[in-house]
Amino acid sequence: MDMNEHSRFTPRPGQRVAVVGGGIAGLASAWLMRETHQVTLFEAAPYVGGHTNTVDVELDGQVAAVDTGFLVFNRRTYPNLCALFDRLGIAAAASEMSFSVSLSEPDLEWSGTSLTSLFGQPRNLLRPAFWRMVTQILRFNREASALAADPAADHGALGDYLDAHGYSAAFRDWYLLPMAAAVWSCPTGTMLAYPVQTFVRFCLNHGLLQLQDRPQWLTVAGGGRRYVARMVADLADVRVASPVRRVIRGADGVRIKTGTGEERFDAVVLACHSDQALDLLGSQATGEEMAILGAVRYQPNVAYLHTDEALLPRRRRVWSAWNYAAGPGQAGQRPVSVSYLINRLQPLPFRRPVVVSLNPFRPPREERVIRRIDYAHPVFDQMAVEAQGWLSALQGRQRTWFAGAWQGYGFHEDGLRSAIEVAERLGATVPWRTPARPVAAAV
Repeated sequence: MDMNEHSRFTPRPGQRVAVVGGGIAGLASAWLMRETHQVTLFEAAPYVGGHTNTVDVELDGQVAAVDTGFLVFNRRTYPNLCALFDRLGIAAAASEMSFSVSLSEPDLEWSGTSLTSLFGQPRNLLRPAFWRMVTQILRFNREASALAADPAADHGALGDYLDAHGYSAAFRDWYLLPMAAAVWSCPTGTMLAYPVQTFVRFCLNHGLLQLQDRPQWLTVAGGGRRYVARMVADLADVRVASPVRRVIRGADGVRIKTGTGEERFDAVVLACHSDQALDLLGSQATGEEMAILGAVRYQPNVAYLHTDEALLPRRRRVWSAWNYAAGPGQAGQRPVSVSYLINRLQPLPFRRPVVVSLNPFRPPREERVIRRIDYAHPVFDQMAVEAQGWLSALQGRQRTWFAGAWQGYGFHEDGLRSAIEVAERLGATVPWRTPARPVAAAV
């Protein structure tokens, strides 16, 4: 039999479903299906949560939970996540999304928090290019609404749009690319290939291009692991430190191979990165699966949790929640280097700055490092965005479903939304009602 022919799977209550991946997409998929199916959650790491990675930090005799991956959300653009947290009884604390830029070439620092921080480097007052950047920020914010309002139009890549519409190098290299690369955790040059309409739609949805009426950003009180623990407690079969080695699909079921043996399930949800899903399917991956899943690339990123102030802007008045930095190097080719000042993002008891630095252009001093963590983030170029529109053709074929934040914009709400779609197709009921948001592929 052609593997494509036993494609569509009919879900029935009580079936065994394997969920591979314990990030927000996999954890939510398992949690939503826990009452209708026998669910087993496989996670390769020694903890469940994926980018929800909370670390206990002890400083000056005090201990606090510090988040290193998933940090913030808001009630406007994370409706499903907020509904889930309300259902779990998870409390939130106020956070902020202030942003700064600190460059070595040229010597430039600024923050958008206030006029004082905007001109925290007094020399900015005498820079014509800086004033041009400020006026073009206002112009781009106005134009963004018109771009996002016409989904049928194709304005190409972000870099092409900036060139065609006369935006300055200062606007591009001192503001837009640092902000975008910090949000998506990818090199500034990669952001130039991002579809401009997808970019502006996300920024508008998240209030990143507004001077007023911005959403109130929030963080999980006590650390993101609190919601993870409550969801895990509701699951009957969670296996950490259990990497899946192969997924073998047949007409009568799906076999999951791990280091301890092989088990048969009725269906599988691959809630891991798309490239990892392809590796697990191996030679059984169909041409469509290879084309769609393989269209999404990933950017490896190293994060340091540390207390080294040298990785924050040189001028303290410029310090912000998100601090983009770049050392010597050609603009547009820099890897993203952003330091999150966790004291601004979470209510911590420490006087000393606690920082998570992603790809710092110089590493923090060894004696100040608390932990090093390796992450990978999807890259949303035109191929990836187009592949999102084709994904529905794969769902349910050969007893296989795909979930993950890579199906949207790469954030927690996207991972949860993908889990909701999979769980509902497999017969589960979502215990809250939230209008569905269009994914990036609708552009």
